[in-house]
Amino acid sequence: MQLTIEQIATVVGGHEKVADDYQGGTTAIIRLDARFPESMTVGLEEFSHLTVLWHFDQASPEDVHLKGLRHPRGDTRWPATGTLAHRNHRRPNQLAVSYPRLIGVDGRDLHVTDLDAVDGTPVLDIGPWFKEMGPRGPVHQPAWPSEMLGSAYWEGADKRP
Repeated sequence: MQLTIEQIATVVGGHEKVADDYQGGTTAIIRLDARFPESMTVGLEEFSHLTVLWHFDQASPEDVHLKGLRHPRGDTRWPATGTLAHRNHRRPNQLAVSYPRLIGVDGRDLHVTDLDAVDGTPVLDIGPWFKEMGPRGPVHQPAWPSEMLGSAYWEGADKRP
């Protein structure tokens, strides 16, 4: 199967360097391409958060890790896991999903904070975050993501919903 997806927007401003750590606390704009009418953003201002699908465009195909296991950030304190247990650019399609807070809408410009994409990142899709579409039931994870990201990860950020 072949799927063609076109960029619909671009991240403007915000973070300038790719980092594995917390990329929040900085405002950015998700600018919808001019080929789309401004009316596409009407109603988004009613939502606190967006769901944003974007491409790790600064990664190379050679970064994709399909075989074997690896320790998060190469640190043997954490268990070796498969590629799909990680949230980074080494994924097969080098796609990411973020849930930034929407600050405001100005025509084709969506002002956001806590977006973990960098300036110039191609955005493939945008939608509102519906709490009813979030995880259902108890949520659990192993200890290593919290250890890896540490308390500094959320320092200065609102607590997770």
